[in-house]
Amino acid sequence: MTKTKKFFLYLMAAGYVGAGVNHFIHPSNYTLIVPAIFGDPLLIVQLSGIAEIMCGLLLLPIRTRKIGAWATIALLVAVFPANIKMTLTYYHDHNPMLWITILRLPMQFLLIWWAWYYTRTNKE
Repeated sequence: MTKTKKFFLYLMAAGYVGAGVNHFIHPSNYTLIVPAIFGDPLLIVQLSGIAEIMCGLLLLPIRTRKIGAWATIALLVAVFPANIKMTLTYYHDHNPMLWITILRLPMQFLLIWWAWYYTRTNKE
């Protein structure tokens, strides 16, 4: 694996671990965007935080990297409704940060591609 590819792998893993930990440090940032259909927002935030941490950790060892990458893709798809809800809420509330939530929607596809890149091989 090239140094660049390894750098971006570690960056992605650290990002997911950090984001997952943040679910426990600042859960209120996330509970507000959990769609009601999913039930208890705090439980969903905690479970998604655990999932993000696990995805990040699974990306590191060569033996679990492919599983970690596929799990990351599944997680990104699973949280997409929360991103849509955030965008709609910001729109209805005339929140000046709406533009960030709009940019975040297509960014999910970039993040999916980034994770998919590491599904293709387990070679170091």
